[in-house]
Amino acid sequence: MDSYLTFSITVFAGFFAIMNPIGGIPVFLSLVQGAGKTEKKKIAKRATRIAFIIGLAFIILGTYIFSFFGITLPAFKITGGIILFYTGFEMLQSKKSGVKHLRDVNIDENLAVSPLAIPLLAGPGTIVTAMNFVSNANFTRIGIVILIFALICYLNYLAFKLSDYLTEKIGDNVITVFGKIMGLIIAIIGTTMILEGIKVSFDMG
Repeated sequence: MDSYLTFSITVFAGFFAIMNPIGGIPVFLSLVQGAGKTEKKKIAKRATRIAFIIGLAFIILGTYIFSFFGITLPAFKITGGIILFYTGFEMLQSKKSGVKHLRDVNIDENLAVSPLAIPLLAGPGTIVTAMNFVSNANFTRIGIVILIFALICYLNYLAFKLSDYLTEKIGDNVITVFGKIMGLIIAIIGTTMILEGIKVSFDMG
């Protein structure tokens, strides 16, 4: 039971850091600037729903994707770890991550798909994180990953829905600091993945 609790906390921390509900607020507001309250809510709901479907597909089909492309677990962990470390490092440097690069988009429902769902919420970092958690996992752990991923998607929906209120109450500076903390956590997770990949590669136990 303790191992499942520890695993759940690790999964929550990983998804929360990479999807960063608070840190995504400024991006959401910049994209929906000028939209009404109802329209913002509709876009937020669609974006998080699509992100969940994409993440769920990789969580369930991750093993088959590995087999189809001949991807080994050590190679995945090392490559994925590098991606996560790079993403976290950019966040620490107060840069917009390359995997979350956003372009100017007109206010319509299509922005819920891109760039909000892809790549802001369900980008490479999220996919790598999800597949890492379910690699060699049993059905119980896969179920835990799905439930926690759904929870994080819902938290992102709430953050987007309440974005105006949260920005007013929290302030931009706090959101920026929070983003840096999440960046540090992502970089640490990435480093851990790299070390795990090296261990498995050289059978270091």
